[in-house]
Amino acid sequence: MSYVPRVLIVDDESRMCDSLEVLLRNQGYETQKSYSGKEAIECLGRDNFDLVLLDIVMPDMDGHQIMDYMNSQTPETLVIVMTGHASVDSAIESLRKGAYDYLRKPFDFEQLLQRVRNALNQTKLKKEHELVSGKLELTERRYRYLVNASPDIIYTLGHEGKFTFINGAVESLLGYRADQLIGKHYVSILFEDDVDKARYHFNERRTGARATSGVELRLKSSGNGNTHERCFTVELKAMGMYDKPVDQKDKEFLGTYGVARDVTDRKRLEAQLLQAQKMEAIGTLAGGIAHDFNNLLMGIQGHTSLMFLDIDGDHPHFEHLKGTEDMVKRGADLTRQLLGFARGGKYEIRVTDLNQLIQKSSEMFGRTKKEISIHRKYQQDVWPVKVDRGQIEQVLLNLYLNAWQAMPGGGDLYIQTENVALDERDVGPFGAKPGNYVKVSVTDTGVGLDEETQQRIFEPFFTTRQMGRGTGLGLASAYGIIKNHGGIINIYSKKGEGATFNIYLPAAEALISEQRPEKREKEIQQGRETILFIDDEDMVIDVGQEMLTAMGYKVLLAKSGKEAIEVYKKNKDKIDMVILDMVMPNMGGGDVYDTLKETNPEIKVLLSSGYSISGEATEILERGCDGFIQKPFHMRQLSQGIRKILDD
Repeated sequence: MSYVPRVLIVDDESRMCDSLEVLLRNQGYETQKSYSGKEAIECLGRDNFDLVLLDIVMPDMDGHQIMDYMNSQTPETLVIVMTGHASVDSAIESLRKGAYDYLRKPFDFEQLLQRVRNALNQTKLKKEHELVSGKLELTERRYRYLVNASPDIIYTLGHEGKFTFINGAVESLLGYRADQLIGKHYVSILFEDDVDKARYHFNERRTGARATSGVELRLKSSGNGNTHERCFTVELKAMGMYDKPVDQKDKEFLGTYGVARDVTDRKRLEAQLLQAQKMEAIGTLAGGIAHDFNNLLMGIQGHTSLMFLDIDGDHPHFEHLKGTEDMVKRGADLTRQLLGFARGGKYEIRVTDLNQLIQKSSEMFGRTKKEISIHRKYQQDVWPVKVDRGQIEQVLLNLYLNAWQAMPGGGDLYIQTENVALDERDVGPFGAKPGNYVKVSVTDTGVGLDEETQQRIFEPFFTTRQMGRGTGLGLASAYGIIKNHGGIINIYSKKGEGATFNIYLPAAEALISEQRPEKREKEIQQGRETILFIDDEDMVIDVGQEMLTAMGYKVLLAKSGKEAIEVYKKNKDKIDMVILDMVMPNMGGGDVYDTLKETNPEIKVLLSSGYSISGEATEILERGCDGFIQKPFHMRQLSQGIRKILDD
């Protein structure tokens, strides 16, 4: 009868134990399960096992304590550590206590099976070896295997700082063969700015054997024949080596050993998360500024609209009023971009083919910028997206203009679309959801951007152009619009090597709709109904009352939410419609709307705000509010909005 290897599974998660039991029994192994440290020790004292699959973190006892027991009672049993709390310290401690292998959860089951086979083969080899040359050689092989299989760089330095050993991870990470670095000083793979910090770190090892708590250094890749070396950030932990115990005064420093873990991706994700949090805070500030500024513009626009009622094109002040209205429009365009950055509203969402949208916008841009050569590469069968086409066109135009400004002597503009799937790791720092996205890349061959500029490129009012040559709102607006569509926008650039802006928009499972031309009314529409006008700003209340009266309406006023509810309850049978400001102190527009709706479920309400339609305004509309108008608005817009609601 052939021998069947026996494996003990130790994990406090029953589902993990059950899954591993099924997996191993299908391979012909005999298994037993333990759900706690105490139960594991009882099993080890009662039966013999060839291998233990051991979780480190358990409620009653950690895995290292179980390994201490095994080292004293069953030293011949191999251990594969598996943990969801992997760290360099944990790995080193496990290896010191005799672990055969070390796996981070979650792991691939096929990978686990291969490690189990290796361990059990090693058990067989160990028995054969012990008959020939004892345990020493096998132990050395096991440690060599573990060191060379480690994804982290494990190294030793002589007392002068030259490599005396380095494992194979250095090749996969930096591109150097291990034998290329033996005998070379560690500064040869450091970036120059980090040399002083590294020397302090390694000189400190001469004073004692304690390990550092994670010094971060930047390492250079070998280049592998490329023009530019890549930079990798590693977290370094090291200890000194001595010819005598550390507590003896006459000890001689022999060198250093340690572990370097690649944290490049972690640092990048941390930076992205910090940037996203900063942009969120700036967005809140920008939205508040835009709201207050729109209220001021509302006062100017309202008075201008009223003056237009009494004059015609022959009046000497007609052109001045037109100029005032044009300046209000320019001011409103600026605040619209600010609100766009502050995750401004999506006004008209349609399922859209981005390839068509890019073709149209880039052709229009190319006709005005002949010095730019545009190259397009489209994903066939690109996934549809749900977007506000006008806003996405604005984003694309801002990116084209940014590229043009980066290429003052002309150059090439590359635009590419691609279907991609993003997981939790990809979207986490940006606050987006994992899933299918359409990626749009806009690349120029311009002057490029340094790291500091890239960190600020999406901030409102930040610009690399000369003072007075731009508002610095174009890319800020693009950032807010893409964020509000549930997407991601980022930049990759190097000084002198151009820049690439990447946009990711969530894919939609819907058919693409055709865009219909808008129907516009030119005349101010009149009415005779009674309207309750609610706003906490005196200048808006005054000009709003005059405009409504000029249109023929009877007007009731309220300057707060509480007053609005009182006025409505007293005049409920007379009031045909309410114009409601969304942002008011003490009682906001949402609460006022809900209370009025309870009083009269058939009430008709036009929501008004200096903010955009996104956020709270959208929520109020979804609760049954009849329409939205954004300040500053002129009389024609207001009259059309009122008639649309009343006539419907």
